[in-house]
Amino acid sequence: MKSWEQRERALSVLSKEIGYIRKPHGDRLRVALAFPNTYWVGMSNLGFQTVYRLFNDQPDIVCERVFLPPKQELAELIASKAELVTLESQTPVSEFDVFAFSVSFEWDYVNVLTLLRLAGLPRYAAERSERHPLVVIGGAVTFVNPEPLAPFADVIAAGEGEVLVPGFERAFAAASGRAEMLRLLARERGFYIPSFYEPQYDGNGRLTGYATNAAGTAAGAPVPVRKAAVKTTDALDPPATSIFTPDTEFGSRFLIEVVRGCANLCRFCWAGYNYLPVRAFPADRILHLAETARAHANRVGLVSIALCDHPEIDRILARLLEMGYAISPASLRLDDLTESIVRVLRKSGERTITIAPETGSDRLRRVINKTVTNDEILDRAELIFANGIENLKLYYMIGLPTETDDDLVAIRDLTLQMRDRMLAHAKGRGTIGRIIGSVNPLIPKPGTAYQWLPMEDPAIIDRKIKRLRSLTADIDNVYFNIKSERHSYYQALLSLGDRRVAPTIEAAERNGQNWRAAVAETGLDADFYIFRDRTNDAALPWDIIDGGMKASFFHAEFDKGLREEWTLPPKRQQENARLLPVIQ
Repeated sequence: MKSWEQRERALSVLSKEIGYIRKPHGDRLRVALAFPNTYWVGMSNLGFQTVYRLFNDQPDIVCERVFLPPKQELAELIASKAELVTLESQTPVSEFDVFAFSVSFEWDYVNVLTLLRLAGLPRYAAERSERHPLVVIGGAVTFVNPEPLAPFADVIAAGEGEVLVPGFERAFAAASGRAEMLRLLARERGFYIPSFYEPQYDGNGRLTGYATNAAGTAAGAPVPVRKAAVKTTDALDPPATSIFTPDTEFGSRFLIEVVRGCANLCRFCWAGYNYLPVRAFPADRILHLAETARAHANRVGLVSIALCDHPEIDRILARLLEMGYAISPASLRLDDLTESIVRVLRKSGERTITIAPETGSDRLRRVINKTVTNDEILDRAELIFANGIENLKLYYMIGLPTETDDDLVAIRDLTLQMRDRMLAHAKGRGTIGRIIGSVNPLIPKPGTAYQWLPMEDPAIIDRKIKRLRSLTADIDNVYFNIKSERHSYYQALLSLGDRRVAPTIEAAERNGQNWRAAVAETGLDADFYIFRDRTNDAALPWDIIDGGMKASFFHAEFDKGLREEWTLPPKRQQENARLLPVIQ
């Protein structure tokens, strides 16, 4: 591919965009910001758009975007050895001061390496020098467990961009060179410099902790590195779509974050723990930004894992409806789903609602701290279908602690009971909707109460998958999508691994993502990371980042789960207190 062809394609993309930023490069820190997937996916990612805006809000920084090219264009780039260029100015990435990555998904790790290769940069940080851009890797996965990517990064940005970007700008303004910038960043909250630390292992290959090397000690690098987090959102603009284009997964939908964090503390959920405390963005700012964006979008996506924790959610939804928006929330938390919210969603044109029962039995929900019951789930299903919503999407998991065959049967039975309610209301409308169940094997995630657990044996998971498929086959208007254990196996490796997984990621990038072959080539014992109980390990790979939660809390939560006890969020505690006199 010739350079003029890249330029023409970039200009064609920009011609369809509204809101992109162009700045002169002179005397500014130049950041090439990459999303390690295609433009189609990346421009639908709110975190990526937010970091782009935050960088460009700094007067001393110019930030331009770069994406993984589509397959045909990627093949042409590799064949021609043409250098990767940014979208805004079509400048080679290698000429920038910083090559930053916003990584949201483990499967995109290999794409980080592909983009480094296209930019003509060494993949490993140890092979780069002053003449190369500083490689910074951030995003949700990096402050859960940064270690599989650590050997490729000069800097890991762990935490929330609203804190990280100003810290980065301060270090840049004060530094006279690359080495000094690394030292200054190590003193800023949320910046982890992998080259300053040495992981320590025992004779069995288990991690025992981290120590700073001579460079890290001289820089005053902390152990662990504290995650960067916003204390309050009272004075912040909520992250929102700032660039509109039809060429994305969600089209020209306006995405906006409503609430950050979730107080329910489901024991398997890394996001619930890692985005605490719960912080609502100002309702007036949400509505002002939505009103401004209305000229470019007719649909709004409300981003949150606890939408109804916003104290003014009813006012927000009503006003969005008045603006003429079709409203699409993320997965709604069952215990906060109200009739007024369902009515507003249906009136806006929404025909599908997504909820997450996680399992079919009340017993197993007490184990995982999903603080709703089957009766409540069926009550909400009745509410959903009675108010004109036609379709329901459900998220379930298998491979949970203490799970039995009865729990699998309960998934089928609960779904059938929801189907009965759907059919009862469909008769009057003359239109029958669908229930779609998505089932994933549990991957014990870092930073949760299950972080010490091994993943369930693949043979057992495979039997459960076959059992569930047989239970749910041939049910009219109900469709189940069950993810294979093999897919989850390699995702677990990337989630639970340490630095020793990095060569396998590199091998997978070279061989077209054949993970089985990559593991064999590098001699990695993948089972060591996936199927080993880590309860007695002195340290875990992700302990290098202090996410704010104590190991003692996670241990206590795990023990409560085995006793089938809930840890109720404050709202449910208040409800129980009100009900107690009635119960007694």
